[in-house]
Amino acid sequence: MQYASSRRTFLRQMAAAVAVPTVIPGRVLGARAPSRRIALGFIGVGDHGISRNLRGLLAQPDTQVVALCDVDAHHLARARQTVEEHAAAKGDGGGAKGLVLSRDFRDVTDRPDIDAVVVSTPDHWHVLPSLRAARAGKDVLCEKPLSLTVQEGRVLSDTIARTGRIFQTATENRSLAPYRRLVELVRNGRLGKVRSIHVELPSGHWTRPANREPEPPPPELDYDFWLGPAPEAPYCQARCHWNFRWILDYSGGMLTDWGAHMIDLAQWCLDRERTGPVQVEGTGVFPAAGLFNTATEFDLHYTYADGVTLRVSSNRPGIRVVGSAGTVWNTDWNAPLQADPVSILEERIGPEEWQPYTAPDEHRNFLDGVRSRKECYAPAEVGHRTISIAHIGHIALRLGRRLDWDPATERFRNDPAADAMLSRPMRRPWSLEV
Repeated sequence: MQYASSRRTFLRQMAAAVAVPTVIPGRVLGARAPSRRIALGFIGVGDHGISRNLRGLLAQPDTQVVALCDVDAHHLARARQTVEEHAAAKGDGGGAKGLVLSRDFRDVTDRPDIDAVVVSTPDHWHVLPSLRAARAGKDVLCEKPLSLTVQEGRVLSDTIARTGRIFQTATENRSLAPYRRLVELVRNGRLGKVRSIHVELPSGHWTRPANREPEPPPPELDYDFWLGPAPEAPYCQARCHWNFRWILDYSGGMLTDWGAHMIDLAQWCLDRERTGPVQVEGTGVFPAAGLFNTATEFDLHYTYADGVTLRVSSNRPGIRVVGSAGTVWNTDWNAPLQADPVSILEERIGPEEWQPYTAPDEHRNFLDGVRSRKECYAPAEVGHRTISIAHIGHIALRLGRRLDWDPATERFRNDPAADAMLSRPMRRPWSLEV
């Protein structure tokens, strides 16, 4: 059964499902936000898109929300309400005036009155809107994980570099005090020579209750657009929104979802943010059947060119850095650091020593970058290199063998079968030339 919706059909569905304003293509409206504010368009306004990114950026004094985009009319209605409530609370009667809603991200990326876009879609939709926005001269804040494949990430990073746009991979860990302290201790030699890092991620699938049986899509959802470049598949409630994370067609499970946070810390500690390891091997457990098919358990071992090892395993979020002069770790996300010897934690970092590039949060860092044109703390190349480590680990798990990786060419050594898994075909009409 074909679930594609025409633009006219979608508008009727939106009106029937929930009271939202008519969708107006970007080319029709030309009103520009006040010059003192950065005009933003939001692509993807589900749970995280609203709770983290829309609310976080509305809280900044120098932003103006111009457009909202989502393929789910209920999401659009909640996002519009959030903008209106914020404007009312601030006494800004015009703060939500002229707000444009759309189900098509191109109505946002192509608007001349938008300075930057915020992409909070499911993972398989991260790269295409970001590419189109950059090519249209917009700066981009994109949710992690940056990409679904190594190829997608490479094209995006190269496009950002070529167009000169400001890009932020949305990861808050670089703003959190325990991780900043960990990295400054490591980078300033307080642990001696680093020998190994062990990153732990959550295990299993954190599912939300949803029907897993095929059924017609609800009227508020343009399901064909939700699938986008992913393979054709029958709709079921559990396939979309939160639970997409546990389906390989749209994401990579905990390895990419949490790996985007925690592997980034390992790269930051090692000062390898624009390169990567040279070898990977490991074991994993994948569901034998059912809709959810990402790994529930994994134990991956990476080696860098200088012999430093990185282990990425499933348990609970944490990181342990072992050096010749001591060890520093924590055992949960954003938990206080521990050390052996404990005196490491009392070490003072002088003003002349290496200082971590950080900010109060990823939103403020992005907005400051848009104004100053200074690179953000997690630019596209850094986000790409981080998630590439997860991607090549996934390939090693699925092939069941050790792989040799060349981080310079971003290809495996003498392994065509593994190379073939660095990209995925996209369902027509979508492509990286969007």
